[in-house]
Amino acid sequence: MRTYQAKPGEVAREWLVIDATDVALGRLASRAAVILRGKHKPQYTPHVDTGDYVIVVNASKLKLTGNKLEDKKKYRYSGYPGGLKVTPISKLMAERPERVVEGAVKGMLPKNTLGRAMRKKLKVYAGPDHPHAAQNPRPIDLEA
Repeated sequence: MRTYQAKPGEVAREWLVIDATDVALGRLASRAAVILRGKHKPQYTPHVDTGDYVIVVNASKLKLTGNKLEDKKKYRYSGYPGGLKVTPISKLMAERPERVVEGAVKGMLPKNTLGRAMRKKLKVYAGPDHPHAAQNPRPIDLEA
């Protein structure tokens, strides 16, 4: 019996919705990364994008455990002397909570062209509404 390897054309993709209300950031990000990579499917192949689309709603109601809201910071560096910008996560959660979720999931995906393709299948929204109702997304329960 030969080992099965999925081909990019024969991958069946599904749309899944994750409600981020009162869910820890790391648990949400790790579950979303597994689904985006396709590791939850029996035909998972490491070098092929076999993952599904993930829609995260209510990102503004996300829970950060411990003192992460005050202690955690987001860094950007322009490459010039004095060009380091430091933004606390509390400010980022107030202004753009989608960026917090996207950054956490990005850190759990491969750092290559395959990872960038997987990241395009992640859709994050601060509120409960999303424009992907036509795809009939299936809700995912993170407690299970």
